[in-house]
Amino acid sequence: MTTSPLSEMTEALIAVRDHRDREAFGRLFDHFGPRLKAMLIRSGQRDGAAEDIVQDVMLVVWNKSAQFDPHRAEAGAWIYRIARNRQIDLIRRRAVPQPDLLAEPPGANPDPAQILALAEETRHLRDALSRLSAEQRQALEQSYLEDLPHSRISQLTGLPVGTIKSRIRLGLERLRHELRDLQS
Repeated sequence: MTTSPLSEMTEALIAVRDHRDREAFGRLFDHFGPRLKAMLIRSGQRDGAAEDIVQDVMLVVWNKSAQFDPHRAEAGAWIYRIARNRQIDLIRRRAVPQPDLLAEPPGANPDPAQILALAEETRHLRDALSRLSAEQRQALEQSYLEDLPHSRISQLTGLPVGTIKSRIRLGLERLRHELRDLQS
């Protein structure tokens, strides 16, 4: 059994891991820095934020190089995974903008016709939901009424995320079809 030769960047990362080789780290930084920055900018990061992420990623590469295993991944795959995870962490930390609450003017009473129309639409929606399969209805309720992310629904049901997304998409298509008369 022959083993394939290691890439130059993988050898450099091994030198950083085993010998804390600063010159090898410089080669890694010179090679991956611009590529990581370009990847981050293409994915929507601003120039300054992309540079900060690159600095963080390369710091992680230096500090966690002992965890690198060339038998599991090439240096590039390992470094890009760190960058992707860092970017996901930053996206998750961003504050989700909350919608502004609209104050109802004092003395504004709902129109009886509006109340009846809303009650009628609610009844149509309830009927349309009852005609969905139990799986589609459950996925829609968990996603929209309980406001659960697809990954959490997947954990709760033990189903793959793709299956959850498909059930939601198919359920929404069926609801659109069932409720098309209400749009007019």
